[in-house]
Amino acid sequence: MELRTLGYFVAVAEELHFGRAAARLHMSQPPLSRAIKQLEADVGALLFARSPAGVTLTPVGTVLLDEARALLDHADRVRLRVSAAAGVATITIGILGDGTDPGVARLAAAYRRHHPGIDIRVRETDLTDPTCGLRAGLVDVALTRAPLDETALTVRALRTDPVGVVLRADDPLARRERLRLAELDDRRWFRFPRGTDPVWQSYWNGGRPREGPVVRAVQECRQAVLWNGTVGLAPLGHDLPAELAVVPLIDMPPSRVVAVWNEGDTNPLIRSFVQIATTAFGR
Repeated sequence: MELRTLGYFVAVAEELHFGRAAARLHMSQPPLSRAIKQLEADVGALLFARSPAGVTLTPVGTVLLDEARALLDHADRVRLRVSAAAGVATITIGILGDGTDPGVARLAAAYRRHHPGIDIRVRETDLTDPTCGLRAGLVDVALTRAPLDETALTVRALRTDPVGVVLRADDPLARRERLRLAELDDRRWFRFPRGTDPVWQSYWNGGRPREGPVVRAVQECRQAVLWNGTVGLAPLGHDLPAELAVVPLIDMPPSRVVAVWNEGDTNPLIRSFVQIATTAFGR
């Protein structure tokens, strides 16, 4: 069995859908289906029970999934040991905004446990580059939020957070239990500088152009609300000063915490980072 084919199998087993697995692997569905059929021929048994709704693992597939994950993990450890021997075992992680999310702390602790000999470098960035320097080659993998321009990038969703509007605590709207975007149309919004990723900018501006102060960092967003009465969006669940409040928006799609890396980058440290991050943010 080739490691590449086992990787295909694990993707289908985790997604339980050939189309989603193909998209995750950045390949078309027919060659993926052929690879899985060939793997089933090699094993001598069906690995998936197929239906119009998707696929489910057979008992044989369940056994192979555990073994395939173990083999792929071992292959990663071999690559890492070789890299360490060559003196190149370093990974640079980009983190968007502030790193106070408890998922980040869990991820850091787990990654250190799994890779105690790796030189881990962290680059914390402001809100003007949702890739945290990935496109510029400044980081190997980014821990950020979607949506963003995904051209030539691989994106793995880690968690989904509902979104609300940040207001001064004495704002009349702050007393509401929930709001709609249309109720904020006459307000000034904080916005990002010209040239910021348009997909990212559009999302955080509620899908339309806005007027208001330009900000670059989380603290600048909060200060714009505090000093100017500006409004803006933020994921729910983050601690805010007593002078500020956040009200859930009922017509705003949620924000996804994601791991992002350059398409085609096979660095095993990135693969391990994504696997550990999926567990750390899934709690």
